[in-house]
Amino acid sequence: MTDNRKTTVPGASVGADAVQSSDKITTNIITNSGKQINLQAAKKSNNFGLNTVSMTELYDTVYPPRKPIVNDLLYSGTYLFVGAPKVGKSFFMGQLAYHVAMGLPLWEYEVHQGTVLYLALEDDYARLQRRLSRMFGVEETNNLYFATQAKSVSEGLDQQLEGFIRAHHGGAGKPVSAVLPAARRMGARSSHI
Repeated sequence: MTDNRKTTVPGASVGADAVQSSDKITTNIITNSGKQINLQAAKKSNNFGLNTVSMTELYDTVYPPRKPIVNDLLYSGTYLFVGAPKVGKSFFMGQLAYHVAMGLPLWEYEVHQGTVLYLALEDDYARLQRRLSRMFGVEETNNLYFATQAKSVSEGLDQQLEGFIRAHHGGAGKPVSAVLPAARRMGARSSHI
C-alpha cells in the first residue's frame, strides 16, 4: 500500500507515526564554544513587546535535556488527556500518579519516582479512598497527595501549585508532578479550574 499524503518534505514525518533512525541520533550540541546563555531568562524585548531571539542566538544556546517522568513516554510539561465520559481517564491518571509516587514501572516503561499532586476536583475524599483501595489495595505512599478543591486559574491556582512544589520538593532532585483530571464545569466554581 502506498502513502499518498502530500508532504512538504519527502520521507517519513517527524510525528508519532515514525521513529527516527538511529543513524540520525547524535549527542553533538550546536553551540558556539563557551557561550552558554539562557534565552528565556534574558527576556529580550523589542519595541513591539515581543520576546524575540535570533536564529544565531538560538543555535548558540545550550539547553539542558528534558528529564523524563516516564522514560520514552512522559516528560515534564503540560498535557491534555481527554476522552469520552466513563472510559477510564481518572483511573488511568490515578494509576499514573501512583506509579510515579512509588517509582514503579508503568507497563514496561521505567518511572522516575517523585512527589505527585492529584487534583480530583470532581471527587470527594471518600470516593477517592474507595477507588484507590480497589486499584491498589492497602499499599500506600507518602509521595502522593490529593486535593478536591483548588482556586481557578484566574483566582490563583498557579500560586497554589507553586506553594505545593516549594513545600514538597525536598531538594532531592525528584520531580513534582500535578495530575488534573478534566473538570466538566471549567471555572464554574472556585473549586474547579
